[in-house]
Amino acid sequence: MNMLKYFFSYGCDPKLFDGLDISGEKELCEKYMGKYPVIFLTLKDVEARDFESAVAMLREVICHEVLRFHFLLKSDRLSQEDKAQYEKLVRLDIGSGQEFLRSLNILKRSLRILSWLLCKHYGRKVILLIDEYDVPLDKARHHGYYDEMTDLIRGMFGQALKTNENLFFAVLTGCLRVTKESIFTGLNNLNVMSITNIQFDEYFGFSDTEVRTMLEYYELGDKHDLIKEWYDGYRFGNADVYCPWDVINYVNQLRFDPNSRPRAFWINSSGNTIIHTLIRKATDQTMDDLEQLVNGLSVTKTISEELTYRELYDNIDNLWSVLFTTGYLTRRKETDLNTYELVIPNQEIRMIFEEQLLSRFQEAPMRSPAKAIATFW
Repeated sequence: MNMLKYFFSYGCDPKLFDGLDISGEKELCEKYMGKYPVIFLTLKDVEARDFESAVAMLREVICHEVLRFHFLLKSDRLSQEDKAQYEKLVRLDIGSGQEFLRSLNILKRSLRILSWLLCKHYGRKVILLIDEYDVPLDKARHHGYYDEMTDLIRGMFGQALKTNENLFFAVLTGCLRVTKESIFTGLNNLNVMSITNIQFDEYFGFSDTEVRTMLEYYELGDKHDLIKEWYDGYRFGNADVYCPWDVINYVNQLRFDPNSRPRAFWINSSGNTIIHTLIRKATDQTMDDLEQLVNGLSVTKTISEELTYRELYDNIDNLWSVLFTTGYLTRRKETDLNTYELVIPNQEIRMIFEEQLLSRFQEAPMRSPAKAIATFW
């Protein structure tokens, strides 16, 4: 998402992309690089125990991005009324009572207002990037204010994406698919790229050729098999890929200490509340299936990519869909429509599974300790 922001944004430094394949696409770069106003939000930190606190955090995220365009106050293309709209966004105070309700209405319109002002200033439609759009919904589901947060996000995204004539295009990322979640009611022009889609599949990670090229560049070719064991094994669409975050971090570590051992970089790159919550609901059959996976075998499960946070925790079988869509499991093959043979992709994830399972066994003393020990050893 940062790459998209820097590529499209006005003032882009072309040197950022020197030596990359995109720099060879001269016509494309001439047409798009540095030619658009870009609004970029990440909602990964919008989490709180109550709705009012979550709204305050969302307000901080919006205001921080709005302040990036402070030059709008001096724009000769904006009227005084336009600049007054900008100042409303900057000075937005959550407050309480009626003031709180007014703040909600401004928040719902904030992205639409900002894109309108930017389009008027630049004479170009806006690109909107929203990373981890669904984190506020997940936290709201955990803490009991899901309906209120859904209404707020629906209003904000509806105005920004559905009826916004100043929008060129938008990109959203999230844990769950966007098509069924009620916040997108009425949007019919979404292109959803999930873990099973073929379109762009090779771009979700590093190919084996790319990893070999990187290792040769840093004279670390002897580490290929170890990196493959730990960080390869993911399948997006028809492409087999490595986790790029892990490869980059481990190669960087090896540059300074060639004897350093692999470790789980990916597990700390995002929250794992969903997994922890579902694991606590696991039945004996679920735990047997997880043990089978840790032992290097596969399980066959029907996967739903249309879950919403409202229904996510209603059925323990949803665990398999979440593990699959979040990268804890990958598919070996499709056995039927939406039914896959699932496996743990690599050593990193196997280690994470073992840690999660061991803690789960400690919470469930009724299970046979001998069976647990035999499984792991």
